[in-house]
Amino acid sequence: MWIKIAGILLRNRMAFIIGVLLITVFMGFQIPKVEMSYEYSNLLPATDSAYLDYLDFHEKFGQEGNVMVFAIQDYDFYQLDKMNDWISMCDSLKALHGIVALVDITHSFNLHKDTLNKKFDIRPIFPNHIKNQQELDSLVNIIENLPFYDGTLFNKTKDIYGMMVSVSADVMNSPARVGLVKDILELTEHFSEKHNLQMHYSGLPYIRVINAENIKGEMYMFIILSLLITTFILYLFFRSFRILGFCLLIVLICVSWTVGVMAMLGIKITLLTAMLPPLLIVICIPNLVFMINKFHAEFDRHGNKIKALQRMIQKIGNASFLSNLTTAAGFATFIVTSSQILVEFGITASIGITFVYLVCLIMIPCGFSFMPEPDSKQIKHLHNKTVTGMLERVTQLILNRRNVVYTIAIVVVILGGIGISLMKSTGYMVDDLKETDPIRQDLSFFEENFDGLMPLEVTVDFGKPKQVLNLSNLQKLDKLSEELSKDEDISKPISILEVIKFANQAFYNGKPAYYKLPTNMTKNFILKYASQSTGEIGGQANSFVDSTLQRVRLSFRVKDIGTQKMQEKEDKLYHIVEQYFPNDRYTVKVTGSSIIFFKGTQYLVFNLFTSLALAIVLIAIFMAWMFKSKRMVLVALIPNIIPQIITAAIMGYFGIPIKASTILVFSIAFGISVDGTIHYLAKYRQELQGTNWSIRSSAVLALQETGQSMIYNAIILFFGFGIFALSDYGGTVALGVLVSITLLAAMLSNLILLPSLLLTLDKHTTNKTFQNPKILSDEENKKE
Repeated sequence: MWIKIAGILLRNRMAFIIGVLLITVFMGFQIPKVEMSYEYSNLLPATDSAYLDYLDFHEKFGQEGNVMVFAIQDYDFYQLDKMNDWISMCDSLKALHGIVALVDITHSFNLHKDTLNKKFDIRPIFPNHIKNQQELDSLVNIIENLPFYDGTLFNKTKDIYGMMVSVSADVMNSPARVGLVKDILELTEHFSEKHNLQMHYSGLPYIRVINAENIKGEMYMFIILSLLITTFILYLFFRSFRILGFCLLIVLICVSWTVGVMAMLGIKITLLTAMLPPLLIVICIPNLVFMINKFHAEFDRHGNKIKALQRMIQKIGNASFLSNLTTAAGFATFIVTSSQILVEFGITASIGITFVYLVCLIMIPCGFSFMPEPDSKQIKHLHNKTVTGMLERVTQLILNRRNVVYTIAIVVVILGGIGISLMKSTGYMVDDLKETDPIRQDLSFFEENFDGLMPLEVTVDFGKPKQVLNLSNLQKLDKLSEELSKDEDISKPISILEVIKFANQAFYNGKPAYYKLPTNMTKNFILKYASQSTGEIGGQANSFVDSTLQRVRLSFRVKDIGTQKMQEKEDKLYHIVEQYFPNDRYTVKVTGSSIIFFKGTQYLVFNLFTSLALAIVLIAIFMAWMFKSKRMVLVALIPNIIPQIITAAIMGYFGIPIKASTILVFSIAFGISVDGTIHYLAKYRQELQGTNWSIRSSAVLALQETGQSMIYNAIILFFGFGIFALSDYGGTVALGVLVSITLLAAMLSNLILLPSLLLTLDKHTTNKTFQNPKILSDEENKKE
């Protein structure tokens, strides 16, 4: 089969090259259509009960996550010029397209009792411009005696003042949000610079916008770095600008095809898909190295260029196909996770790797057929003394000191097991950011001074309409709120209770002591006053109860405490709520962005473990199909599982937690590392045919033939993935470093442990079914 494929490619080489270039031009026109992802990436499946509760909450009460928060700490805030500038800044922010509402101390309201009309008047506390310091002092006295705002818009004890900005969901889910955030930053920074203050920024919309822009910047940086590194290494190996330029052309073709398909499928750029272009560059190079090395080795034997290209396709076609198949399978397993962000990553990566294989298979033989024959300088790398000396030492080790190899392997596995036992699972909203990152520092600022930012919602359904405003129910809700607020990780709530307390304070002429629930005697008066009022108070109340007054919402904010602690927190919340609202009489739900995040992260971690197991099974099946030997599959898997154990142990010893970004390491690294195993075993099988079934000679010859390419590829992959260590995101750094370590360990394992196992197990693995595998090269078929 492969002789026919080689013949078709070489006889129609110009047509194939033109076809590839035409497809590349078409894909190039698709690339500008690729968009950044501006939506929240839901990690839970659409049928998950927690996600359905969250959607139901949104339907009843509206969106709770589209709020940005800004704050300053100023011990001399209440100065006339400064306050007027603050008011002017807030007015400018409110005027921006996409801002739905803005609330701060200067854009807040107070309730005034109108005894004549039996209603509350809603009046702004601050005017558009404050005339003098005396007026400002009197206004400050009013706002600081309204407990409704304390702990939400300001922290009186620490002289911190903030604002809450609600943004349009349509704008936040579109590219327009980038311009909106830039306008916000321009206005707020102008104020902070003028008055020499530091503005702190946070909120889920703000964090997502800044992260998306950082991801875009990193994607371009990694593409450039990966090209520079691969350029340097390729030239170091082959010493030819012609080969270097041609290889880079192939790399760019593969990347353009993949990004073009992303545009055609409507897949947007996320934290994961942004890594694909540099990832494909790194994965493409080993394909090129294996093929060019084989071409040069064949040419070095007989000096016939076309024959060398034909033999290259013939001899490594099977191995190259299977190695790319296993790599694609490693990524394709993400498709079964039911997580949109991972499914898209799995689809795009597996398609991209397929493109890498096809483009390399077509362009290397067709392109090199037009190039001059390799000169001695270009094939000098085949006789690199350092590499050949290393392979000679490895050969002596596997022939004479296999006991040492097995002892080291056993010790590594034991130490690995201990390290694995130390692994912990957790996930934070911003744990991928460095400690010095402004987003993380500002989040810590808000958590310290306002008890967190992540929305946590508790809803209680009383089962019958108009039960929310029953005084006994309100009192139970109040006791529940007080009990939950005792938790140091949870803020004080905002709910219908605070609105009623605010109204009760207004009913008693603004006295702070009356910021509490009304008595049974005054409750009806207050509710009557409130029902006659319009404007802000009605809007506030309607956002905390449903239209039938059957269901109520208690809105808390929680710190970014990690998924493990959040699970304990949710269990504790349900236990406390059960004491006040037994589930046999009431329906209670705990939801919000914080719950969705931690459950989504847990779900993702579980699914990534599943995808890793599936990757191992699929690759084992592929190997069994190729070699038709169960024992050989086991021998092939052992050298690739040990590097996974080493990486997991490193995570345990160095306190790197199990989370979505670190679990990705195992599936990616396993799919790539097994390539060396496949190339070695394929060559080993071929050598068996030529050495009259001499296992010792075949193992050594296969090592000498493929060892150089395995070393070259390990170097390329090590430095290629190593560039991700320059990321500002901890998850990307961990991915780069851990994959690099895993692939380096896999190279050593495939060079040393794999041949040792073959030599030790001898006839037990190399049986008659392995002698007659499912896929044979044409040369082997002829021999049979």
